[in-house]
Amino acid sequence: MTQPWKIAAVQMDCRLGDKPHNLRIMKARLVEAAASGARLAIFPECTLSGYCFENKEEALAHSEPLPGPSSEEIKGACRELGVSVIYGLLERQGSSLYNSLALVGPGGLLAVYRKVHLPFLGVDRFAERGPGPFVVHELDGLRLGMLICYDGGFPEASRCLALQGADLIVLPTNWPPAAIANPLHVVVTRALENHVYFAAVNRVGTERGVRFIGMSRIIGPTGKPLAVSESDREETLYADIDPVQARRKRIVHEAGKYELDRIGDRRPELYSPLVQDGGTP
Repeated sequence: MTQPWKIAAVQMDCRLGDKPHNLRIMKARLVEAAASGARLAIFPECTLSGYCFENKEEALAHSEPLPGPSSEEIKGACRELGVSVIYGLLERQGSSLYNSLALVGPGGLLAVYRKVHLPFLGVDRFAERGPGPFVVHELDGLRLGMLICYDGGFPEASRCLALQGADLIVLPTNWPPAAIANPLHVVVTRALENHVYFAAVNRVGTERGVRFIGMSRIIGPTGKPLAVSESDREETLYADIDPVQARRKRIVHEAGKYELDRIGDRRPELYSPLVQDGGTP
């Protein structure tokens, strides 16, 4: 039988280009999360490296391969604490730079996700688009999908994960003030329209004049907020994820009179414009 998962969304600051400091703070927060009973801890986008780099050369100097030094160190902490971790970093593959997430468990690196949709902002100006596809990962009974920041603004990405059976979609992010509509509106919509749990984990602090707003959220499959930050301060949110609830797509408000299934009631034969490569009409 699938068991509920307690997850931790770690809203934290980090120092630009100071990987040893950021990794030390991550490990301390991980100890706290494990002590609170969390089985999965989620950290923000680019937690390890910071985000506001001025050119590709500067960013590459603070990148690393996967698996690499940070994933190996995190693996040791996961093994000791019996938890899994998702964290953001700059990944280097040869001369290529990706804005990536690493999923690490007690046995080591489990999966890598490379940001697919790139805004013209921060280090994403110099990164390469992730090749995809969107993939759901099985984590001891929990079906998990990963996205990064701007990806959350494209409903197709979350829908692809939902159609593959995701129970939980995580969105590590670096939202500045101009992105405030995302915590207020977008994350609730993504959870509701796909009937999944959705965890958006933002950072706080300021880098090179750019302020990050926090306001992390964990939302339930019906759109109900389960844990919410309204601050731009460091804190950790906790919520219980029940895969059974996410998989029960048909919502019965009144049997035989008021029932909804936002997955089963789709009309994909009408959606071909979604996969056509075209600009604004």
